[in-house]
Formats: sequence, C-alpha cells, structure tokens
Amino acid sequence: MLKINGELSDESGKSVSDYLNEQGYNPKHIVVEINYEIIPKTKYDDVTFKDDDVVEIITFMGGG
Repeated sequence: MLKINGELSDESGKSVSDYLNEQGYNPKHIVVEINYEIIPKTKYDDVTFKDDDVVEIITFMGGG
C-alpha cells in the first residue's frame, strides 16, 4: 500500500503515467511528487509506485 494525496491506495507496481491516465489527469497541468521528490514529466513512463511511497499530485488552477 502507498498513499496518494493522503489516501491509502493499492497502486504498487503501476507507472506514474498509467495511474495519471486512469484517473483522467492532464500531465500538462500537474506536478507529481514521490517521497518529497518532484518527478520530471519525462520520467512518468519509467517511474513506478512502490509500497510505502508517499505521493502528492498537485493540480494547477487558473482563476482571477
């Protein structure tokens, strides 16, 4: 199990890219942090979630 945005999740072994696609995130509008390290967008296909990871997905919002 790992934590994604504070919620326990059983996504171990899944790539960042696969998870984002399944959840409907637009990679152009987010930042992914795993264990306090920002993951470059170019690595989303290569980086996989592991047990005990702490993942934060930060979405940018516009407004005025």
